[in-house]
Amino acid sequence: LPPKAEPQDETEEMVLHLQKEAEVKPYERMTLKELNEAEDDFDEDDLKALEMYRQQRIQEWKSLQKRQKYGELKEISGEQYVKEVTDAQKDLWVVIHLYRASIPMCLLVNQHLSLLARKFPEIKFVKAIVNSCIQNYHDRCLPTVFVYKNGQIKGSFIGVIECGGTNLKLEELEWKLAQVGAIKTDLEENPKQNITDMMISSIRSASIHGTKSVSRDSDETKCYLTRNF
Repeated sequence: LPPKAEPQDETEEMVLHLQKEAEVKPYERMTLKELNEAEDDFDEDDLKALEMYRQQRIQEWKSLQKRQKYGELKEISGEQYVKEVTDAQKDLWVVIHLYRASIPMCLLVNQHLSLLARKFPEIKFVKAIVNSCIQNYHDRCLPTVFVYKNGQIKGSFIGVIECGGTNLKLEELEWKLAQVGAIKTDLEENPKQNITDMMISSIRSASIHGTKSVSRDSDETKCYLTRNF
């Protein structure tokens, strides 16, 4: 049989008790819920620190809720345009896509905007069928993306070319929205810049070996590419 445990000395028990009381409370690692649940375990000297960390957690929670207010591409109607877009809350960036479901490029833009809405939940992304907002809007102007802030249009992309072409990549649309100030991207350069540089290089090469007429046409094409890409 194992030896019988000897009773602890009263002095030893007191030392252990004092050591436990002297332990540092891990306020900074506790969540708001944990702080509330552990409140009864804190002594009077802990209350000030407890309240400080509680307020800090509340502010962090409010900040997170504010940043993650949206997070999805919301469908709206033409009747909701003013309320959801023009009269949106102060200093809020709103990206709205006017689309037609029968146009493949519109579906591609919606797909990209859905992903960007998750990545940038502090931005309000909405879409609306164009006929519900503007009657007789021509298909050649679709997709149409407007960027609003404080009721004013801060950027617009109208038509396939301005939106980035039929092979539009997610990063390219992200870059476009960042250029008008709607989002803060971690992209360091225009994802489409390399393609643009190659096209401009080819045009310059052709202009050197071609006639003045070709050179003039090439310069016009170069200006077009620079403006649109």
